[in-house]
Amino acid sequence: MSASGGVVSILAPQAALAHAVARVAAHSFAIVARNTRGDSVYLKPEGCAFALRISNHARTPKQRKNHPDAITSLVIRTPQTERSVDALVEQALQNFAGARRTREASEQSA
Repeated sequence: MSASGGVVSILAPQAALAHAVARVAAHSFAIVARNTRGDSVYLKPEGCAFALRISNHARTPKQRKNHPDAITSLVIRTPQTERSVDALVEQALQNFAGARRTREASEQSA
């Protein structure tokens, strides 16, 4: 039960990933790539060179090579509540914004 007395539903990892993708997309990010297994999704805001990655595993060297534009990753490996996924998404969006500012500043000074 949640603090409000309602039942807390637990999302399986794949459902939690789908929920995270939907929440990031709600912040004006669009899916720009997805791996063949569907367990890694890359999203970018319109007109942005950088991506936010959502996956069930850490990035592999091949993924780093194929998607050097991914500056933030959100990894979900275990079942989660919607509330915990929402908190992870908010943190990932903050991390993305900070990394984007840093990258854009370093590109301007180069």
